[in-house]
Amino acid sequence: MKTKFLLLFSVAFLTCTLGFSQKKQLWAKSYINKKAPSISAVKWLTEQPELKGKFILLDFWATWCKPCKDGIPHMNEFSKEFKDALVVVGISAETEAKVKSMKTPVMDYYSALDTSSALNTAYGIQGIPHVVLIDPNGIVRWEGFPSLPGHELTSEVIKAIVEKYNQ
Repeated sequence: MKTKFLLLFSVAFLTCTLGFSQKKQLWAKSYINKKAPSISAVKWLTEQPELKGKFILLDFWATWCKPCKDGIPHMNEFSKEFKDALVVVGISAETEAKVKSMKTPVMDYYSALDTSSALNTAYGIQGIPHVVLIDPNGIVRWEGFPSLPGHELTSEVIKAIVEKYNQ
């Protein structure tokens, strides 16, 4: 009886400890609640958006990355849903020819190249997709792999951030 109790207690303790102590895994340097690096070393494939006074959602991606391509429809939705407050920008370190050769999925948001990898280096990105949500004051309010279980970037998450940090 005592052994059974200790076994059940141990399982319950480990479940609670592991469940509550898990941190969000990042494959980049964390900038959460810090000033974001400048978005200056890019070549725009679309018109350059007006970023002043807007929330900015940077989506670091590549044409060869299946999770990146799977996320494009979600970024399209975010761009439409939050069009008055948010600018979505896809950033690829690939060549212009490579990015333009991708026919599907279609990006319905701004697109830029970082072929020098200046932004990738500034953010310390080691894995993509990597998404960063920046408030109008230039402070990072969300970062990470947008479909990471338990830490997904959703409309509800964006809405809460926009409501909390809107000027």
